[in-house]
Amino acid sequence: MKIFKTLLLAQLLTALILAAIALSALVLYTQQLIDIRERNARNAIEQMLIHHLSGDAKVLSRQLDRSFDLQSLRISQLDNTVLHEQNNARKATSIGMWALQTAGSQFKPVNVSNEEHGIQLTYQLNHQQTLAPLQKLGFVLLLAPFVIGWLTVLMAKNSIKRSYRKTSQAVNQLIDSFIQDPEKVEPNWNKIPAEFSEINIALQKLANYSKKQYSEMTSAAYQIAEEAYKDPVTDLPNRNRFVQYYEDHCKLSKDTDFGVFAITRCTELQSLNQTRGYQEGDQYIQDVANIVRKVSDTYKDARVFRLNSSDFGILLPRITPKEAENFALQLQSRFNEYQKNAELDSIAYTGLVTYESGKALGELLAVADTSISLAQTKQTNAWHLQKDSGGLEVAGSGYGNQNWRNVIEDVINNNRINLLTQLIQPSNRSAKAYSEILVRFKTQENQVLPTASFLAMAEKLDKIIAVDRLIIETALTTIKNRNLQDQYFGLNLSPRCVHDDQFVIWLERRLLKDAHIASKLIFEVSEFGLQQNLKTSKRFIDMIHRAGARITVEKFGVGITSFKFFRDLKPDFVKMDGSYTRRIDEDKNNQYFMRLMIDLAHRIGVGVFAESVETQEEKHMLESLFIDGNQGYYVGKPTPM
Repeated sequence: MKIFKTLLLAQLLTALILAAIALSALVLYTQQLIDIRERNARNAIEQMLIHHLSGDAKVLSRQLDRSFDLQSLRISQLDNTVLHEQNNARKATSIGMWALQTAGSQFKPVNVSNEEHGIQLTYQLNHQQTLAPLQKLGFVLLLAPFVIGWLTVLMAKNSIKRSYRKTSQAVNQLIDSFIQDPEKVEPNWNKIPAEFSEINIALQKLANYSKKQYSEMTSAAYQIAEEAYKDPVTDLPNRNRFVQYYEDHCKLSKDTDFGVFAITRCTELQSLNQTRGYQEGDQYIQDVANIVRKVSDTYKDARVFRLNSSDFGILLPRITPKEAENFALQLQSRFNEYQKNAELDSIAYTGLVTYESGKALGELLAVADTSISLAQTKQTNAWHLQKDSGGLEVAGSGYGNQNWRNVIEDVINNNRINLLTQLIQPSNRSAKAYSEILVRFKTQENQVLPTASFLAMAEKLDKIIAVDRLIIETALTTIKNRNLQDQYFGLNLSPRCVHDDQFVIWLERRLLKDAHIASKLIFEVSEFGLQQNLKTSKRFIDMIHRAGARITVEKFGVGITSFKFFRDLKPDFVKMDGSYTRRIDEDKNNQYFMRLMIDLAHRIGVGVFAESVETQEEKHMLESLFIDGNQGYYVGKPTPM
């Protein structure tokens, strides 16, 4: 509606000009009126002084009050001896007064004296009553041009709309009838008004050409559609259909839509193809597809696609993150059951991410792929739900594998890390605790990278060992340079480092080099990571103990742990998973489990810590269960090392 916008702008400018002229004229008129009032008042007061014979200041003041509306009055002798003074309550400056002052008017006290009687007056008139009606008139003059101009624009807009609507309806009716059945319809071209005859001719040409093309393409499209959009192994729609469906129903949808998108990755496909043959691999893919399909069928309008050889895409429209967690738990449970009979190390990992209408497909796939990387750092057949893509915005903004590789290499080569510490507060004086070292990674622009995404991508791109070496070197150097050898610090290690022989050899030599610092270090490894290979885990822990350092098993309680785990590995501490800490003051089951684990650990000389302690009630409950130390934002937030 370019015409309407131009008309609206013109009317607005005209209204501004008219309002400015009217207000300027009103201000000039008001200034003249006040000047006349001031002159008349001065002349009248001078006459009153001449004829004032009594010399009584109070009598004079009463005469002046009856004759004039005074804001202030002072009567004094010529030697400034005050005979009478009054000052009425001053009201806040009105808009009218402000406008006059802006235009140059000055409202100052006036001096009048009479040497014959030896008396002088200082007064100031109150103009509020005079300005009140003029101020109302000013508002009317200000609004009137805008109201009149808006009515004019509104009438013009309605007229233009009626003209366009009439033509649009005629064209839309012809197009709709053509869309319904292009082969049989015979449009009534006379419905288009005569003034749009050129549009009529163009539409007829387009309709004839479209009919011809439609008949040729329809037969060919039906023949290849099923072939092009179906996966031959699983009979699921393939990636091309997924892209088309997402563009039509999610990204370009006019209606606001939301939901959860998930990618399930079959991690054992390549191994099966190499060791058991491609038939076994196809059967494995079919079994996983059936599991995904059965779980998805319980959700309304859910769609499943096979994106590539190992990935399944799942769209779950209009479900909340909580429902998505239930979906992922069902998938994980089905995969665990299948794994028992399949004799495989794992079945599939799932990455989930929330979406809304208009979200770019590339961004969605990138965030879901990173979520899978996060899931693979957890237990077997795990899942990870990214509720807000802001936490993975780097991955979602086009950070593909190569970009991530460049970023990780830049961090390693240029030591772009910051170290923070978070205290594990001991529950009693005899308990041993330490401060956990946390890491923040930065880009060349000194922007902080999302830590979880960085570590997940480093794991995926085989850079995690180099990252862990960088963290250990930086931590040892910082402790030495800042004379922190009297404090205990905890360092996190990835499971891959624990099971890498070259890394273990390097770490032992590095700790022996700074043996006085090594005795103050505690290395944290997840329970899941240690359980992957108990033999190499035991060898690693024995090396750590030889070097004088200690071991904490973190995220404890999420795996299948037995007494043999404690007996063989002999960790120094365990850190219970945060799922057992949250609302433990209300959850009786978690209280019982925590009490049991603390008692068992203490009997064999292992300290027990709790993480994710967020409330005073949780802390008090854990202390009553004889926990050795608490960690969380309630106890202490991370601070620079």
